[in-house]
Amino acid sequence: MPESLSPDNFFIPFDRSATAYSLPEKFSYPFAYKPHALALVASEKLQVYLQRQQEWEHNFGLVEGQQGTVIGKMFGVLVVETAQNELGYLAAFSGKLAGSYHHLKFVPPVYDSLAEGSFLNTGMRELTRINQEIGALEKQPTGESKTQIELLRKMRKTNSVALQEKLFDQYHFRNQAGEEKSLRALFHNSSNGNPPAGAGDCAAPKLFQYAFQHNMKPIALAEFWWGLSPKSAHWKHGHFYPACQEKCQPILAHMLQGIAMDEKPQEQPH
Repeated sequence: MPESLSPDNFFIPFDRSATAYSLPEKFSYPFAYKPHALALVASEKLQVYLQRQQEWEHNFGLVEGQQGTVIGKMFGVLVVETAQNELGYLAAFSGKLAGSYHHLKFVPPVYDSLAEGSFLNTGMRELTRINQEIGALEKQPTGESKTQIELLRKMRKTNSVALQEKLFDQYHFRNQAGEEKSLRALFHNSSNGNPPAGAGDCAAPKLFQYAFQHNMKPIALAEFWWGLSPKSAHWKHGHFYPACQEKCQPILAHMLQGIAMDEKPQEQPH
């Protein structure tokens, strides 16, 4: 059967060429691994799609003269086996793509903070209003306006912290056993006890969440960078990278519980 999208548009079956590869005995340690051959096949198929698709427009910095800010993106594929023993893969991107969390062929976010009428949109509008009020008062440097500005800045900080905490509370991650944990619970023992901004929106957690929600068995993972690298980072177009420690380690430690996994590679002496 040629590769096609299943009815839910997210599980992508392999064609017969995938039968040439044997399945790995264990799942790769996600923070240091060499992508399995099947994950490389899935990645290649996704990269061909990224080059040819015309459903959305995102400036990766690969086409000269393209409009919009250049934003490279981390993509991921997860080779899975369905409950019907069908082999295929899921695809995901980190954060947003072309201004949205939802696109054909890619699994949905763990939580969609951009949904119409969401508390985040309402909260962000209020923060914008406070900023505008501060800006207007700064043009009237009187003693009274300075007092008002200080009060508004405190209100802005309080609102911002509360909004971020409420956002974190919306994220719950599932593992193979169906056990769910909140984002804040997973980062409770981290250095400052709070998740970093953007935690839960990386490609890998999205992929495992969808797989476990739909009774799929993870087989192999691969993540690659697509586009120009931001000046502050080392990512290179088309190169493969492990899951990030800062945002994903506590999440994946929970999500991958009970899965037979390769040992963590020993660090080489310098």
